[in-house]
Amino acid sequence: MVSEVTHFTLDNGLRVVHQQDDSVAMATLNVLYNTGARDEDPEMTGMAHLIEHLMFSGSANVPDYDGELQMAGGVSNAWTSNDFTNFYSVIPAVNVETAFRLESDRMLAPAISEENLNVQRSVVIEEFKQQCLNQPYGDLWHSLRRMAYKVHPYRWPVIGMTPEHLERVSREDVARFLERRYAPGNAVLAVTGNVSLDDTVRMARKWMGEIPARTVTPHTYQREPEVTAPRFAEVTGNVPQTAIVACWPMDRYGTQGYRSADALTDILSNGESSRFYRNLLVGTDLFSDVDASIMGSEDEGLLMVKAMLRENGAQAEAAAMRAIDDEIARLKDSGVTQHELDRAANKFESNHLFSNLHFSQRAQTLAADTLHDEPYGSQAAVYRELTTSDLESTARDLLVPEKKMTLIYRPANG
Repeated sequence: MVSEVTHFTLDNGLRVVHQQDDSVAMATLNVLYNTGARDEDPEMTGMAHLIEHLMFSGSANVPDYDGELQMAGGVSNAWTSNDFTNFYSVIPAVNVETAFRLESDRMLAPAISEENLNVQRSVVIEEFKQQCLNQPYGDLWHSLRRMAYKVHPYRWPVIGMTPEHLERVSREDVARFLERRYAPGNAVLAVTGNVSLDDTVRMARKWMGEIPARTVTPHTYQREPEVTAPRFAEVTGNVPQTAIVACWPMDRYGTQGYRSADALTDILSNGESSRFYRNLLVGTDLFSDVDASIMGSEDEGLLMVKAMLRENGAQAEAAAMRAIDDEIARLKDSGVTQHELDRAANKFESNHLFSNLHFSQRAQTLAADTLHDEPYGSQAAVYRELTTSDLESTARDLLVPEKKMTLIYRPANG
């Protein structure tokens, strides 16, 4: 049986959300911090991702976080985005207090020794090299973000602008970032699985309630200026085929424009009934892949169309861009059908339901919904409220030539 969702807040500002599922023998603790790469110094990027790694290096009273968790039968992981940092542990429910103890200690006093910093810095720099320098298209998103953003911190990816930034990070830099951002009042703790509400309240107060409240530094950065003229960038690299990415600025999370843009990308490219699949992949011999997506972000993001071309060269590029532009124009001129909108809403609701069947994923969703002050599961209903007129209006306002930004990534020998 799955219980109702319950919320409460500790005196130090930590928000807690709970849902019991007594059909499982496990439990999940998920801590979502309202901080990420957008809160970094432009001269010291990659800090949030580095701290994610450091949080597994032990804390004041727990020298080996993963070791103690594994001794109790648990596993843990984490992720960082431009907006958030998320940590989660899955553990047998009978041992869930171990997870509370470990999580509280690294929220209170993570151990940032010179040795830990050097080790994790090396790990993250190697990750940068593997992901961004040593694989095809690894630096594509660096180039795209530089083109699309001029002042907002979305202009660099989570892993950072360059490894040189990480090389000069000091313990004092890490301590300042932690103090300002990784505070109880800037986090949500979600507890799911076979743990009762009474036990959750008791353990949250016992292990988290005594962590001192701290003043959280607000998000402080400039808003990105409006794009008023087309932008174009070219990159070459050791890649097999040409990639084209076209993007347009879009509304932030939580707005109707955001939801409409999300639905538009589903109509364009989600599944074999989508427009891109039928008209571009099957209908032409120009593309080996073409996809539309949004950068789901707290501030103004991007609606993106990414295409992989079958042939290289100027003629193939021009034909591919014309084909994409024709599809965008058709979307704006003819609008969308109710059937297309219903299909997009059905897929959104289906994905939401199936992804949250597992109690561990549900913890992440509950944490995000709580941070956004949204009722759990409300997004599906909100998407159902979209109309074809909403999507058509968003398409006309958003997908305009003067706001289009295009990146072409060519083979170095092409």
